[in-house]
Amino acid sequence: MSVIIEVSHLTKKFSRLTAVDDLSFTVPAGEVYGFLGQNGAGKSTTIRMLLTLITPTSGSIRILDKNIDTHRKDILQKVGAIVEKPDLYQYLTAIQNLQLMAKLSGINLPDKMLIEQLQTVGIADRARDKVKTFSQGMKQRLGIACALIHNPELIILDEPTNGLDPQGIADIRNLILHLSKNKGKTIFVSSHLLSEMELIADSMLIIDKGKKVVEGKVSQLLDPAHTLLQIETTDNEKTKQLLLLSSWHEGLQTVEHTLQLRLNRIEIPALNKYLVENNIAVISLTARHSLEDYFLSLTTSNQHVAAYKN
Repeated sequence: MSVIIEVSHLTKKFSRLTAVDDLSFTVPAGEVYGFLGQNGAGKSTTIRMLLTLITPTSGSIRILDKNIDTHRKDILQKVGAIVEKPDLYQYLTAIQNLQLMAKLSGINLPDKMLIEQLQTVGIADRARDKVKTFSQGMKQRLGIACALIHNPELIILDEPTNGLDPQGIADIRNLILHLSKNKGKTIFVSSHLLSEMELIADSMLIIDKGKKVVEGKVSQLLDPAHTLLQIETTDNEKTKQLLLLSSWHEGLQTVEHTLQLRLNRIEIPALNKYLVENNIAVISLTARHSLEDYFLSLTTSNQHVAAYKN
């Protein structure tokens, strides 16, 4: 599979602050690539370097197999992006915004094609309405339409669902999936909404304090063979001693009023049977295996939660 983005040892320092620290990753062609981290982790700084809006302190960036330093114009002609939120002309209509963006991109498109672009993002029925009348979700979709105006190979979206209601988030999620699966676009999308990334991302990168924590296929990183199981019984101490003598002892720990261990989810029925046969009154067995659980186990967010609970 070809690679669309290749970042090597990327670093950005602002005086004493290192916003991005020796970051390396690759984005395969045709995927939705989730770029995850807490607010302030370095996501937007990285995206700004990808788009040449700021200059790296060190490291290299290759996009579409070309070095960004020497082929900036060629690369950016094939990239569409929204950083933080789309900048739109509020007193122009949706189609007028697209017309203006097309001219700025040096292309001349008939209104029919612009309407088709609005159809792609689901707002063709508001083509002649002024943007000031749009909801935030509609503005986001129009912003994506503007980013698509020159038919880019790569789309970079920085927190595209920020400030949206649940319906707006679902609309953007479905649009990203449509662009990836039906239009063949490679989409690099940053977010801190972990549940959304779990639904759309093929691969993901998690960063914390500017450093890479983990990168890989979502299906592999969220392997059901490593499900986190929370166990609550009427006598957790007795249960713990029993499990320490069993094959399920690895990683066993006490967290507040529950016991936790990692196992393959297909082992849960056997574990439940084992506890019952040993006269353990089981209150609940809760399998947790989500991107949020994985994220919190890898980043300093986990420490913050623990400190709060104490």
